[in-house]
This record gives sequence, structure tokens and C-alpha cells, in this order.
Amino acid sequence: MTDPTTAPSVEDPESFRERAVSTLVTARDRTTLLTSCVEEPDLTAQHSPLMSPLVWDLAHIGNQEEQWLLRTVGGQEAIRPEIDGIYDAFEHPRSERPSLPLLSPAESRRYAAEVRGRVLDILEGTALHGTRLTEAGFAFGMIAQHEQQHDETMLITHQLRKGPAALTAPDPEPAPLFTGPAEVLVPGGPFTMGTSDEPWALDNERPAHRREVDAFWIDTTPVTNAEYQAFIEDGGYDTERWWAPAGWAHIRQHSIHAPLFWSRDGRQWLRRRFGVTEVVPPDEPVVHVSWYEADAYARWAGRRLPTEAEWEKAARHDPAGNRSTRYPWGDADPRPEHANLGQRHLRPAPAGSYPEGESPLGVRQLIGDVWEWTASDFEPYPGFQAFPYKEYSEVFFGPDHKVLRGGSFAVDPVACRGTFRNWDYPIRRQIFSGFRTARSAGSA
Repeated sequence: MTDPTTAPSVEDPESFRERAVSTLVTARDRTTLLTSCVEEPDLTAQHSPLMSPLVWDLAHIGNQEEQWLLRTVGGQEAIRPEIDGIYDAFEHPRSERPSLPLLSPAESRRYAAEVRGRVLDILEGTALHGTRLTEAGFAFGMIAQHEQQHDETMLITHQLRKGPAALTAPDPEPAPLFTGPAEVLVPGGPFTMGTSDEPWALDNERPAHRREVDAFWIDTTPVTNAEYQAFIEDGGYDTERWWAPAGWAHIRQHSIHAPLFWSRDGRQWLRRRFGVTEVVPPDEPVVHVSWYEADAYARWAGRRLPTEAEWEKAARHDPAGNRSTRYPWGDADPRPEHANLGQRHLRPAPAGSYPEGESPLGVRQLIGDVWEWTASDFEPYPGFQAFPYKEYSEVFFGPDHKVLRGGSFAVDPVACRGTFRNWDYPIRRQIFSGFRTARSAGSA
């Protein structure tokens, strides 16, 4: 058996075969949990126009797996070619998907299971080298990541769903109140951004390239609920000068006065979290805020959001070795002591948790807990090449989407690394998004 704490070497195809099986099984176990904890009406209902019915995600997962692994890699005949259009994410916006002739929950489960059984047979006999799609098991890793990304999407749907709690998970381990420095200085100079050798990295993470970053200060931990409440209490949502013009127009139009799922009860703030209403915990990173809200808070605090390059340098740069690591803590794959990942918990851990996961510079919780908004638009790296299809990344490049980094408690380790890039519209709040702030080294 291979060492599970490190990525396999490209020279060891059997270790990638084991890794592919493990990640595919882990993803399917999670998919099963998310689609078996509620009754059929909740699977077929659309709980928000922003999201698909859970049963659409379930069959879409199977359809993508069939198209890429059975047909493309395995060269097999299509099982259900007539449903390809129904489960094409670009052909039908989410708001229209409930009206499509979707497979029933039982049909979706049988279809996904049949595809998976055939995929495991193909994986056993496929040489994991020779083509770009099969090298180091890339296609299998891509599909495992795709399923986990839809699992995160389904978890968002569960958060939006009305009704009693359907999911349970233990809370993160209690952490001592963090008393370290509020911010960390990241030295200026070059570093290597992106990757050319992470076997399962997606096209928008590539290629590795040199970036120059001026010295800057970055928050040691993400912004907490208590810190964000201070912004609210100081009239942050009623003061136009903190907001980008489009953000100000958006919060006025939609009467937004607090993070999504928050409500006021007398003098205290409550939040709804997976069917449970609770007092907002002051020491957790704030979650369910848009880019506009994060940007406004940063302005109010006399700071700014970090650029994507600044975020990655804070997360990956090891000044002692003058190199970029896979994760803040080094090159080993994430373990529970490093980060809050994989839906082990249904909430962020308190700010300052996971000291074993901090970067060499002392920045904490860069991986897991909450996706972190950056100041940057989603753009290609120099030398970018779309692979294996333009619709994964290329069609989203441009100023309409802002970059998020670091993953959240809802992200599985297979879909989270120091180079991983997420993106969304700056108005989005249903995602598990938070932020930390930065300032240039020369600023007060």
C-alpha cells in the first residue's frame, strides 16, 4: 500500500489506481448520504431557484462519469445517450431543471450505480499513462473532484431547504481562544504560483509561473462573526461609502442587512444552519457573505481583500526553502489536524484552530472552514490551455466572476489544495464563503 499522507509519484501508476478507487468510493459514499437522508419529495423539489433539485445532481454525477470514463476512456457504448441533454449543465439553467423529464430518485440511483460498477472495471484495466487524459489517472481524479463539487452543491441545497434537520455531524473540537497576532507580514518578492506537476490539478491551476508580489500584511485568521457584527452595528449596511456601486445597488434592491440566514432577535443575532436555529457564535469565521459584503467590510476596517496572488503566496510560500508547497503545512495530503474539510463538521471551526495547519509565516485556516473571497477577477494564467474541455474554466474567465480560495468545511480534500481556484458572481451568498483582509506593507 502507498503512504496515504503524500501524493503518489507520477512514476508509480498503481498508487494512482488505488488513489482513484479510494476517492471515487469516498465521493459516492457522500453522495449517498446527501440523497438518502431526506424523503423523495425533498429530492425532487427545487428548494431555491439558485439550485437544482437534488435528484438532478444525482443523475448528472452519473452522466458525467459515463461520458468521460465509460465512453471516452473506456470506449464503451452509451448506456443512456438520450439523457445527455437533460443533464447538460450548460444547456439548461438551474431554474428550468425541475420542468425537465428527470429520472426518478430510484432510476437515478440505479443509473449511477451501473455506471460506477463499469467504471471500476475500466479503471482496473486502464494503463494510467500514454495519453494526457489517462496519465496518472487524471480522468478518474477529475470525475472524483466533479462528484465532490456536486456534493458541496447538494450540501448548499440542504442548507437552503426548509424544514427540520436532516444531517448531523459532530462539532469541531473546542479550541483555546486565539491570542496570537492579528496579522502576519508576507515578504515581497517572487514566488511560484500555480502548478505544472500536481497530477490531478485542473486546467485553471496551470501552469506554474513566477509572480512578483509586494510585501503585505494579511489577517492571521478569517474575519469572525463578532468582527462582522461590529461592522453591522456601526451602520455598515447603511453607509454607501463602504460599498462598490454595484454592491450598494444590490443590497438596497434586495434589502440586505446581514449575512444570509441571519436574523435579529432582540439584541442578539440568530442564524439558521441546516435546519437548526442558534445564536451566532462570535468566534467562528463569518460565512454566507457575498464578495460585495466582504469588500465593504474590508473598506470599513481600513483594509482591503487580498489579491489571489497574495492569498496563494501566504498559503504556499516557504521562505526557508524558497519554494511553493502543496499546502500551507507542506506537501502532505490534509489530515484532520490540518484543516476542517470533508463535511466532518457542518460548521466552521473557531478562528485560530488547527495550529498544525498554519503556513510557515504563521497564517492559519487558509485551507478549509470557509471559502475566502479575493480581490481578483477569474482570469487564465499565462500559458493557460483548456483541458479537457473549454466549459470547465475558459467560458467563465473575465470580470463577471471573482476568485475564492482555500475551500470550506464542505470541500473534500480531493477538490482542495493550495493551487485550487473557485469562482462565483460577487452577489453569491448561499455558498460557504467568508474572507480575510489584507493591507499593503507601507500602509498604516
